[in-house]
Order: sequence, then structure tokens, then C-alpha cells
Amino acid sequence: VDGKGWRSGATVERRKLNQWVLKITDCAEDLLAAIDDGRLKDWPDNVRAMQRNWIGKSKGATVWWPIAEAPAALPPGSGHARDPVEVFTTRPDTLFGASFLAMAPDHPLTQTIAKNDPKVAAFVARAAQGGTSEADIEKAEKFGVDLGLRVRHPFDPSRMLPVWSANFVLSGYGAGAIFGCPGHDQRDHEFASKYGLPILPVVLPEGEDAAAFSVADKAFAGEGKLYNSEFLNGLSGDAGIGAAIARLEELGLGRGETQWRLRDWGVSRQRFWGCPIPAIHCPACGVVPVRDEDLPVELPDIP
Repeated sequence: VDGKGWRSGATVERRKLNQWVLKITDCAEDLLAAIDDGRLKDWPDNVRAMQRNWIGKSKGATVWWPIAEAPAALPPGSGHARDPVEVFTTRPDTLFGASFLAMAPDHPLTQTIAKNDPKVAAFVARAAQGGTSEADIEKAEKFGVDLGLRVRHPFDPSRMLPVWSANFVLSGYGAGAIFGCPGHDQRDHEFASKYGLPILPVVLPEGEDAAAFSVADKAFAGEGKLYNSEFLNGLSGDAGIGAAIARLEELGLGRGETQWRLRDWGVSRQRFWGCPIPAIHCPACGVVPVRDEDLPVELPDIP
């Protein structure tokens, strides 16, 4: 409740750890196929739906946003100042509604800037004390910090967007960065309203008048036709997504891509009575994986 460990009294915070993992992500497509090919025919429908969501196949686009301005806290030679910011989105058709980018607190750019900017460092420390699950993050207060970065819009280089770091962005999804489309995402809308960022409508509901339609008070997350979107105007659904991806690829600023919610499983404990990690600690070569033909590794039978 107070953000402290019940036994030690230490502040609870997220930290990166080195540990063994099972690379189950290599099996993502097979796991998804198994839900519908009859192997799980006796499973309840709701459980199979939960499995699909857990695997989480998302089709969309990776978008590269060229950095136009870098803050003093991101010195030349830091390895990031000239790189485009990478974002994965399932809705590239709404790119004209972007008003900001947001990075995870542990994104490499956020971390680099935090080393030289006390305000960003304080934000990172505060964000590390929050919950780590999507449910916890969704319920928590949304807060962020302007990183001082500015990127160019991939479809309109004359438009520059601010780059923030926000506590609701997960480093494990995509490249750990999103573009905020507050007109059509309620979470982004709340964040934009809190920090005075633009809210731009680009999806018009059926039957609405474009001149009168407003998303100032609440995001519209439903279906409709694109407008205020230049070459995408009048398109909807897959047609708009396809046209946006095609233009990104033509410009060399993005590509169509599939992402997965599934992550590699951590092997958090190693015990003699547990599953052995198939790796050999070689004094000459370091840690070497056991060859496939030598699996499974069996522990000695000790009575």
C-alpha cells in the first residue's frame, strides 16, 4: 500500500535482471494455430479466447520518426541522437491524428536523457515504483515528462511532434514507444488533456457532419471514414491501413509488420528437483547451449 516491501521496508521498484528464459516466442504461430486446429477442441471457448489474447497477434506497421531536435541532455555520440524513433502501431491509418510520441520509462532514449536531466531522472524513479502488470498500469494515474525531443511526422516533414516518456507505455510491446492519437484513444486523450497537447480528429463516424464533429471532451474509438488525413481521406478499415503502410514503405519510413504480445518465459529458479537449464558452462567457450540431439538433459538419480 505504501510502496514499501512488507519485510524489508525497502522501496518497491522495477529493475532489469539477467536471467534464463525459454524462447517460446519462436513457437507463437504454432501456439496460435493449435487453438483452432482441433488440438484444443475440448477447451471452453472463453479459455481459448484468453489464450488468443495472451499470444496477442497484432498486424500493423512499424513507423520511423526522424529526430529533428535533440535536447542538450542527449549529447552527440550517445548513440541515439541521429536515430529515427521506432514505433509499432495497429492503426497506421490514424497517423495524421498523431500529436505526440511517448516512450517507456526504460526506453534507451529515456534512460540516456535521464542521466543528464534531473527532471527526467525523477520521472523514471517515480515510474519504477508503479505496478508492472497491464491491469495495474491501466488503473494507475497517467503521468509523463517532456524529453525535449522533437520528431518529424513521416507523412508531413513540416510537422514536428514532441516526444514524451509516459508511465503507461510498456517497453515489452513493439519498440517501447507509441504515437499518441488522442482523438481516437481515450488513454491518449486523458494524457493530452492533462498536458495541453493537441487533440486532432481524423475518423468521422457515419452520419456525422465533419464541420460539427468534435473529440474535445472524449475520444471516438469507433469505426468511420478518414478525414483531415490528406491522401487517406474517405478510406476506412483495411483500405486505410493498407494505403498508409504502402506510403510508409514508399517513403522508406515504415513497413507492414506483425507483433506478438507473447514474451519469452523467464526461468526464475533453478533447483535440483526442477527442470534443468540445458546449458554447459565451458571454461574455454563460456556458456554454450546443449545441442538439440543431446536433449533432454537428465539429472543424475540420487536416492
